[in-house]
Amino acid sequence: RIKELQLEDWGVTYDEIEHCFDRFEYLCGTSGQAGNLKGKIVEGGNPFEGPRARDYPNPPLKMPYSAMLFSEAAKGLGLHPFPSPAANLSRPYVNPLGVAMGECTYCGFCERFGCANYSKAMPQTTILPVLMRKPNFEARTECEVLKINLRPDGKTAKSVTYVDAAGREFEQPGDIVLLCGYGMMNVRMMLLSGIGTPYDPVRGTGTVGRNYCYQTQGTGARLFFENKHFNPFIGAGALGATIDDFNGDAFDHSKLDFVGGAGISCGSSNGRPIGNRPTPPGTPRWGAAWKKATAETYQNAIGVGAQGTSYPVRGNYLDLDPTYKDRFGRPLLRVTFDFPDNDLRMSHYLGEQIAKIGKAMNPKQMAMNQSAKGWNSVPYQTTHNTGGACMGANPKTSAVNRYLQSWDVSNLFVIGASAFQQNAGKNPTGTVGALAYWAAEAIRDRYLKTPGALVPA
Repeated sequence: RIKELQLEDWGVTYDEIEHCFDRFEYLCGTSGQAGNLKGKIVEGGNPFEGPRARDYPNPPLKMPYSAMLFSEAAKGLGLHPFPSPAANLSRPYVNPLGVAMGECTYCGFCERFGCANYSKAMPQTTILPVLMRKPNFEARTECEVLKINLRPDGKTAKSVTYVDAAGREFEQPGDIVLLCGYGMMNVRMMLLSGIGTPYDPVRGTGTVGRNYCYQTQGTGARLFFENKHFNPFIGAGALGATIDDFNGDAFDHSKLDFVGGAGISCGSSNGRPIGNRPTPPGTPRWGAAWKKATAETYQNAIGVGAQGTSYPVRGNYLDLDPTYKDRFGRPLLRVTFDFPDNDLRMSHYLGEQIAKIGKAMNPKQMAMNQSAKGWNSVPYQTTHNTGGACMGANPKTSAVNRYLQSWDVSNLFVIGASAFQQNAGKNPTGTVGALAYWAAEAIRDRYLKTPGALVPA
């Protein structure tokens, strides 16, 4: 219906990998409230989620005052707020690998920090303590892989070349190569190693670098109240409430000029006084008036934001930069991107819904922000970069198959958000974790028994 979009299927279904989502959530100790248990809608959870086999391993985090106001207003409009699922633990927990984790203390130093309390799921707190004890595991820190080396036939990988902190170069052979870097770096490594066909946006051919997506996240509202005490210094990474009434296909698009949607959330995160100084529109940017407004509004301001879908178009892609190089002389990755018109129309519509919710929260003043054409890398928006080494059923439109195995190099598996054909109105982390388990199962149960292509090209 929207001709500008370059949409492709992922090659797997939710039902096939639901057990992988479940396994990842229990590894992390995710806190949340199920909304759909085996097809039965559960009050208080997300009624629009796919059916899950069991509840989250831990109950939701405690709701901050801001999320309570948001939820009350959303319910009054007939919407369905639920606690935002969080990889912050609401209680002490021991994950299936035997790693003990602590209860979140809502210290506010979460989203850009490590967690000495072991209350936040990350490799250091969930899986590395187990791996480090295994005799067949070795972590080589402060190293950087330069290239994946192929055999003369170009169809299998034989090793990786890397350097250590002293600049010494090594070649590490291997029967299987797992490329598990940040999504954009996966794409760069494939291009540097000559794996797959680079995407050509003019002809629309090639797959490596194709369907790069972002997150449509610039739409939101800042609400200013009087005589409130939101205590924004209390926080956790995903502490708050969300509605999915306008996310994905949860609502009727038949009379709308876009596809996609967004989750709308309100919570308490990133509110440390040193970095969070909201002031009402019209406030001077410096001086006594700015200082007065900063002091008055710190406790009285909250945000409501939308995390929207990002769909691929032919002109958004990743490739190697023809000019700029890294310290090893390798081309840097070049990003060519702007918000598709479809996504901007979606964002404007979501802005209207945020305004309705914000008004129902009865603030003294509300300031709206809106995504606009001309993507700008200067203000922080998100680090949810996806695509470029997409998974799929067709080797002409995907770089890896449904098991994240390279179509071109059969013993290479490329795991990460680089596999996403599009980006949903959600954090990508859960899907990245689920796909990692999905690929690992295929390697263990199928590839090791019969090495070679798991899906015929």
